Amino acid sequence: MILTKILLAAILTFAGSFWIEKLYLNCAELTFQDEISSRSRFRKPILFISLLIFILVDDLWIMSAIFLLILMTITDFEQYMLFDAMTFPFALIGAIYAYQNSILQDNLMAGVLGGGIFLVLAIISKGALGGGDVKLIFGLGMWLGAEKLLNVVLYGTILGGIAALLMILAKKKERGSYFAYGPYFTLTAIYFLINHSAL
Repeated sequence: MILTKILLAAILTFAGSFWIEKLYLNCAELTFQDEISSRSRFRKPILFISLLIFILVDDLWIMSAIFLLILMTITDFEQYMLFDAMTFPFALIGAIYAYQNSILQDNLMAGVLGGGIFLVLAIISKGALGGGDVKLIFGLGMWLGAEKLLNVVLYGTILGGIAALLMILAKKKERGSYFAYGPYFTLTAIYFLINHSAL
């Protein structure tokens, strides 16, 4: 059983990394177009270790959500990009999952409301939040519902703020420069998804 999960984690690592590379290749708007290799040098080890840990979840639906969230975390860290090719399937699988658990209406409302609020914030912030963040929040609403989505946004914002402050203090970022908040939402969401699957 353990060997099977290690093999599965290895397969998903190479498949996920290959998918990311294909998305980068077909995208002309990467934030760090000339730094793809340097920014992705630790991708496979991080992806493998992450999958090895989270693949212990028994629920295949939750496992698929976590896989997509891990990939989104990586692309947002590497290129400050959340791709529709990942956020759309994430939201769709979440809708199917919610329907099967008879919570589709509530989760759809959470996704629309959360995504709508983030859309307004994206417009007001003039690019500090991107369209990928809006779609991610919608997808998270489809999976988590209103209460857990609110917690993800709250904790993700706090964690992201702390990380941004530390980077500014370490002089790795300047005040007012772009900062990827998506990973802090995705990682917080993984925590809530794992707790949900354990119930």
